[in-house]
Amino acid sequence: MEIGGVHFDGRVTLLVILSTILPMVDYYNWRLTSLKPVDRFVLYFIIPLLIILLVFKERPDGYGLRLGDWRTGLLWTLAGCAGMGLILWFAARHPTMASFYEQRAPDGAGRIILLNAIEMWGWEFMWRGLLLFGLARALGPGPAIWLQAVPFAFMHLGKPQVETFTTIFGGAAFGYIAWQTGSFVYPFLIHWFILSFTMLLATGRIG
Repeated sequence: MEIGGVHFDGRVTLLVILSTILPMVDYYNWRLTSLKPVDRFVLYFIIPLLIILLVFKERPDGYGLRLGDWRTGLLWTLAGCAGMGLILWFAARHPTMASFYEQRAPDGAGRIILLNAIEMWGWEFMWRGLLLFGLARALGPGPAIWLQAVPFAFMHLGKPQVETFTTIFGGAAFGYIAWQTGSFVYPFLIHWFILSFTMLLATGRIG
């Protein structure tokens, strides 16, 4: 698409708009259902999936919706969960972190694990699926890995500072894993573990 002598890549333009507007809808708390995690599943999984199928007219597996290199993915998942588990064992007990996540944790360990899975599946598909693989086609994987981490980091504003300042690096690491494995599933597993483990520690259900 060309406007006034300026060429705009249609796919990149749509991805930039989506990665800006959808978090705004989320931030302003437009309710689609009675559960915020389900709202985020719709915003960050269902809508991107429909964009891939109906607008791009492509297969979702080209955007990381597949197992990919599961051997490499499993190694990254085990290493990521082990490393973050050790860090969180101490960090999640800090009064700022503990208070923040205790207030936001669902009732019961089962609901924490289930609702976090629903929410994180959407989050990871949006950033490490649609945005990462979509931008990589136009810009290459290096820029895409860092660019997809930017809106992801801004979505952490309002959380404890020690967490927020690290998310640009965590988001890039998740992007790297997704690109190396060809799948968003492994960043999802690690992110699901991180959020659930943090909430379980903060609420005193483990430890």
